[in-house]
Amino acid sequence: MKVKALSRPAYTTERQNNGDVRKHHRNLNPTHHPHQRAREYTRAVTAAKLDRMFAAPLVVGNLGNGHADAVMCTCTSRKSLAPLVSGGADGSLKIWDLATRTEVGHYEGAHSRIITDVVMHHNGSQFYSCSDDGRIHSWSLHPSKQRSANADGAEDTSNAPLQTYRSSEAGSFKSMDQHWTDPDQFVSASDVGVELWSSQRSSPVQTFTKLWGSDDTVSVVRYNPAESYLLGHCSQDRGVGLHDVRAGSALKKTILSLKANCFEWNPMEPMNFVVGSDDFNTYSFDMRKLDRPTMIHKGHTGPVLAVDWSPTGREFVTGSYDKTVRIFGNRSGTARDIYHTKRMQRVWTVNYTADNTYIVSGSDDSNLRLWKAHASQKLGQLTTREESALRYRTALVKRYEHMPEVKRISKARKVPKLIKKQTAIAHIQKESEARKQDNRAKNNTKAGTTAKFPGDRQKTVIKEID
Repeated sequence: MKVKALSRPAYTTERQNNGDVRKHHRNLNPTHHPHQRAREYTRAVTAAKLDRMFAAPLVVGNLGNGHADAVMCTCTSRKSLAPLVSGGADGSLKIWDLATRTEVGHYEGAHSRIITDVVMHHNGSQFYSCSDDGRIHSWSLHPSKQRSANADGAEDTSNAPLQTYRSSEAGSFKSMDQHWTDPDQFVSASDVGVELWSSQRSSPVQTFTKLWGSDDTVSVVRYNPAESYLLGHCSQDRGVGLHDVRAGSALKKTILSLKANCFEWNPMEPMNFVVGSDDFNTYSFDMRKLDRPTMIHKGHTGPVLAVDWSPTGREFVTGSYDKTVRIFGNRSGTARDIYHTKRMQRVWTVNYTADNTYIVSGSDDSNLRLWKAHASQKLGQLTTREESALRYRTALVKRYEHMPEVKRISKARKVPKLIKKQTAIAHIQKESEARKQDNRAKNNTKAGTTAKFPGDRQKTVIKEID
């Protein structure tokens, strides 16, 4: 009689080291696992609970000693992870090292009034600042090296700017931005319009005034990452406009229902941009079609004061007058997460770090705070098993995110009592408005006519100007 026996090599069943995971042979035929979906759902609920249990978003409650007054603006480098520059309402500038989370330099009395914006230079060793005092200064990112160069007994100019730029027409500057490819070119927004500058000249190269016939102050201006000569800006007349620097002409402008406070281009999809408005919402627009927003991001209970995109272009962070920081997906109408502390006041500025790991916020309480981009993310190096387990739990939660229990756990956030009350009032007002519209439609007395009520996206844009 011939007998056949199964034989397997030893390496398929034995562990090479004691720390290795034991190998199990499983039959993956779904007919032998009738309760697989139920087990996966239980694991998804557990994964959602673990995600919320380990959520600790605040990394540093205050970088160094902060500022003496409100933090009005911050900027990070497009080419480096470490440097961060912040400007305060007292006119001081501070330079931070995010790797060590310490202050590495400062310029006291850099401006005589509020610093409205700061931006990094392409060379990584300089940065610009603009203020309500009508001046733009260029500064060294390493003031200690500048001080050591003056240690030979000469006059100390370590606290002096490298260069100063002034306009004969502008009384105050509100915003500025560095060109994405040309290191010698930057642009500023002022109370007279938009100025185009060269770092080699102390006066503007071009000045764009009375844009679309408006004399209102331009509050923010940004270069497009792809079309490097395309500018987007917001003005005090509730306008959001685009114009081409090469032709020196205005392209399009749209008038919103309320004033827009901030403007940022999507770094991965440069045809799209977001603006934060005084009506508590953030709007996503496609520059090819400005007659309506592509998405309305809701949730704040105060005007949106600052916005910044993540390097991936899939999420952006907002800071608001309601003292919270919220993270939105680019295709989501509600916030993925909300950050707040008891002491944090109105948030004037927010920034993503270049590695998409941290968020920096500056608020009215003179503090700079460092947050995790993902609240439950573990800092430091993960082992292979930890990375595998994290990917599995994330995939489970995403697969069952529509289920009531998983959705309830994942979306649950503790918010301050005031924000909770204001949100409830906003819901009541929205329901009341919907009932009024229904009643108008039911009691329409004109025969053969139908009452038309525009949606939220149609009501956002008042008119377009070409």
